[in-house]
Amino acid sequence: MSFDLEKILESKRALRRDLATRPIGEKLRMLDALRERALALRGASATCPAGPDALQETPAPYRTKPV
Repeated sequence: MSFDLEKILESKRALRRDLATRPIGEKLRMLDALRERALALRGASATCPAGPDALQETPAPYRTKPV
């Protein structure tokens, strides 16, 4: 693993450019996959009881077509 900061920053810029050029449908599929992964991780940590101050978030629905 390299710790060259300039190389890391350029890699991040390249990834952002790549993501920006992808079609919206692909971005939404990626979002769905991330949400599924988050739910799986949340389920895996369900063995730890949540206290009364635990943050719980309901994912907001997103629209693919303007209203």
